Amino acid sequence: MTDALHPFDTLTPDFIIDAIEANGYLCDGSMLALNSYENRVYQVGIEGELPLIAKFYRPGRWSDQQIQEEHDFCYELVEQELPVVAPLRDGAGNSLLRCDGFRFALYPRRGGRAPEFDNFDNLLVMGRFLGRLHAIGARRPFQHRPELDSRSYGHDSVELLLRDFIPAELRPAYETLARDLLVRIDELMAQPLDLLRVHGDCHVGNVLWRDDTPNFVDFDDSRMAPAVQDIWMLLSGDRLEQTRQLAEVVDGYNEFCDFQPRELRLVEALRTLRIMHYSAWIARRWEDPAFPKAFTWFNTPRYWSEHILELREQFAALNEPPLLLM
Repeated sequence: MTDALHPFDTLTPDFIIDAIEANGYLCDGSMLALNSYENRVYQVGIEGELPLIAKFYRPGRWSDQQIQEEHDFCYELVEQELPVVAPLRDGAGNSLLRCDGFRFALYPRRGGRAPEFDNFDNLLVMGRFLGRLHAIGARRPFQHRPELDSRSYGHDSVELLLRDFIPAELRPAYETLARDLLVRIDELMAQPLDLLRVHGDCHVGNVLWRDDTPNFVDFDDSRMAPAVQDIWMLLSGDRLEQTRQLAEVVDGYNEFCDFQPRELRLVEALRTLRIMHYSAWIARRWEDPAFPKAFTWFNTPRYWSEHILELREQFAALNEPPLLLM
């Protein structure tokens, strides 16, 4: 790589085609960059066959063992007939491929549309498939992939933002609020939790709805976490709407795996950690040229003011009673 600060600069079309053709495919020259920033993902045309999805991993983020563990989890789910888009293996059985210092994986293209989570029937179906996924995820722990915890998602994020990004005039307000939030989150996360292998980032963009079935993609953030991590992102609206949505998801979930209602106390804590982590994620990647282009609104006084307001709303939510099952 020519520039350690911008490792993806060498991912030219010719490089991508050479990497894929070295694995036995003949590219037809068509290529589409997909909406991915942490890694680089492309749809690449293949002569006489359906296109492939090529995912080039960000150097330094995951170890080989952590990536392989993600792949193996996907294969385990597919073997149990879960609708998961798993990476393809080469003739030697390898799914983690290499080309000139880059690690990448190839996936079949799976069509589908965005799920409608305001449809209660869809939520029931999602609950069933998540119950099946978690029943398998609970069989054994990850050995190499991390846990979702308040240290990495919360404390580390706040420390980074305070050190390098929060404007001086907003620093006292942010620091006081963030510390109060983390005290409350630490209290909630310190209580006994049942951790299992989860998708980790189960939002609408990582589910393709096809033939009344949710197809799960992008297990890049898969880790050990409480089951509710894959459930809370399906919920939206006011408290009553979320309660009704939750009832549908859990009804389907309980057909295959027992949901623990005590985990509902974690919903707003996990939401707050995601907000903190998201801002810190953009900050950590700010030297990647793709980020300033894609997130032009980031790191402005207005952004940080709105971020602080969002965290204040979360502080209020953390002090409300948790959602209850109907």
